[in-house]
Amino acid sequence: MSNGFSSLIQADLQSLTNAAHNLANSSPTIAAANHYGAQDGQPASFAQSMQGAIERVNAMDVDAGQKMADVDAGKSDDLVGAMLSSQDASLSFSMLMQVRNKVMGGLDELIKLPL
Repeated sequence: MSNGFSSLIQADLQSLTNAAHNLANSSPTIAAANHYGAQDGQPASFAQSMQGAIERVNAMDVDAGQKMADVDAGKSDDLVGAMLSSQDASLSFSMLMQVRNKVMGGLDELIKLPL
């Protein structure tokens, strides 16, 4: 009886492992995390991930600023695209600040732990 459970558990484990690998290859979130510093199949460190996120948010802000400047100068008629880019950059920055605040809050909690 235990042999049957063992084989079922191993089959489930293999299925979950395969699903995790498939998800890692197809998930935009994990692909983005790998994009922000993963090198040669090695996982990115937290510092590399944050640096990559900061660079990406900065690039989005510069792009949105350029689109808005083009609309202001009359070089482009894509006001909607410029506004969407600006909002996207703003939301990305807000998200980055929320992540930063959560990390700093967690660090403060770790510092307060009694030894």
